[in-house]
Amino acid sequence: MPKINLLPKNVAELIAAGEVVERPASVIKELVENSIDAGATVITVEIQRGGITYMRVTDNGCGIEYSDVPTAFLRHATSKIKVGNDLDSISTLGFRGEALAAVSSVAKVEMLTCTADSDFGTHYLIEGGEEQEYGEIGCPEGTTIIIRDIFYNTPARMKFLKKDISEANACAAVIDRIALSHPEVSFKFIRDGKQTLSTTGDGNVKGTVYSVLGREFSNSLIEVNGEVRGIAVSGLTCKPVTCKPTRNSQFTFLNGRLVRSGTVVAAVEQAYKNSAMIGKFPGFVLYVSVPFDMVDVNVHPAKTEVRFSDEKIIFDAVYSAVKNALNSGDTRPEIKLKAPAFNPFEHITVNEYKQQKIDTEKTVAEKVYKEELGLHNHNKTVNVLRDGTKPSFTSKFSFVGDDGKKTEPMTQKEFEEKIITTNTITEENIKKIDNKPQVSVNITREEEPDKPDVILIGEAFSTYIVAQMGDSIFMIDKHAAHERIIFNRLKKEHETQVQQLLSPATAMLSGDEYDAVINNIELLLNAGFEVEDLGNSAVAVRTVPSFLVGENIPSLISEIALSLIKSGTVSTEREDDLFHTVACKAAIKAGMTTSRLEMQNLAETVLNSKEIMYCPHGRPVAYEIKKRELEKQFGRIQ
Repeated sequence: MPKINLLPKNVAELIAAGEVVERPASVIKELVENSIDAGATVITVEIQRGGITYMRVTDNGCGIEYSDVPTAFLRHATSKIKVGNDLDSISTLGFRGEALAAVSSVAKVEMLTCTADSDFGTHYLIEGGEEQEYGEIGCPEGTTIIIRDIFYNTPARMKFLKKDISEANACAAVIDRIALSHPEVSFKFIRDGKQTLSTTGDGNVKGTVYSVLGREFSNSLIEVNGEVRGIAVSGLTCKPVTCKPTRNSQFTFLNGRLVRSGTVVAAVEQAYKNSAMIGKFPGFVLYVSVPFDMVDVNVHPAKTEVRFSDEKIIFDAVYSAVKNALNSGDTRPEIKLKAPAFNPFEHITVNEYKQQKIDTEKTVAEKVYKEELGLHNHNKTVNVLRDGTKPSFTSKFSFVGDDGKKTEPMTQKEFEEKIITTNTITEENIKKIDNKPQVSVNITREEEPDKPDVILIGEAFSTYIVAQMGDSIFMIDKHAAHERIIFNRLKKEHETQVQQLLSPATAMLSGDEYDAVINNIELLLNAGFEVEDLGNSAVAVRTVPSFLVGENIPSLISEIALSLIKSGTVSTEREDDLFHTVACKAAIKAGMTTSRLEMQNLAETVLNSKEIMYCPHGRPVAYEIKKRELEKQFGRIQ
């Protein structure tokens, strides 16, 4: 029978180090977290060869007393906890007292540290867990730790390290996450002599996100702020249209610590349901603050996974904060055009360009005295000619009659009555006017001076409505828009109008489809479907939502059954999936003929409501093109 031996101290420490020191990145994480706990506001990290040969962490924190330095390198030596009850209220990042002991057992470690009230600093050198030097030295307040030749005494572990560039990337990722978790701390990261990250440390979350994750991601974010029953949630989350194909851009910080939390992720993604496209995931940087006694951070060696005493409160707080942010902060996606460089002298000389400008000014001056007006009766759009260098369009109008006399200014209503009751504008006059350059003007309603009108321009490819509102043109997907309108109507209780069928529609279903329908009879009734069980996998449908009259009901019931089968166990998910199917089936289809009145109503409904931003599947309902983008494209402005 094998004899049980007590491991020597150096062997035990090598084994224990494996729990903390996996690679250079894990060393950087432990040391930087110690710097933050020491109150540092400026932290600089430098690595060489991926951190394998050299790592240096410098901070301006409180430093360590001369007499405490050797103790800091012992296992379970910490200033963070003293008694067992302290574990219930941990507010620091490191508290086990294992980091320095673990690192020094597998690397050559040098420390320079000084406190504010000391006249001198401390120099300490330890290799493989054995003290080499210990004495006084002159150094600034704070702490600098230099790690050389990690795993020099454990070559078996050295074999598992990756290439220098991979280890360096892992170190950079650690610094990025810690910088995001503490925007009030200034971080600098130097990689093989080149600085690759610098944050200001001014506490501005968006500025830190810009420095760490880049301009494109930071520009897509919406501010989040909310609190539910003492759980505070703040930070930034992306617009639904910029969701990512992976969850790599999701960062959750709990009481200042980066954690993995399925509860937080589930709450965020539920808030995006019906807004984000299927298969896309929201990117976010969220800071969740909870009472320390509600969370256990000691369930994972690296403290990246946590356990909550009440998961539902956390879910509700995060869901509420993110949902409110999307409702108030989301905007329609905008199309950015790449404007060509405008060079007026590319095809003509400077003198020719100047002469054209003079001729144009002369032509405008000659037209100053002219005022003519035409009316297109089919859409009641008033067209007014340019009146010189200072065009002015108001709700007062004049026109020239057959006798050549100009009428007194009148309101739009008076003008339209005049057109109806007189015959002063003849076909010949209209032809004369139509041959001249005209400017289409939309009359602003005086009762809504701040609300621009929605002007229907037309339709492209029998699919996209083109409308103008203010200084923007909008391209509206009529199917997606109508689908969202119907979905929102179904979501609101008691608003679904039903139609009794003259004779019930019978649907023969598969076994799974039949079970799905029968188990959700009440849910179907709330959506406008009165379904009766006929047995033998058959159901009879007696009523349907009024906007589905004329559809193939048996086929629709089969589609609904399939969506219910795919749905989760949560009742709201089943309801949403049901409403998705119904709305998609009932909505106007791409390629269908739509009257101008229908398009006008649809455009006004969409552009005047922030609730209609995305179809239930997450596709944008409308894209915006600003007037300024067009002017840059045509070279009118630079």
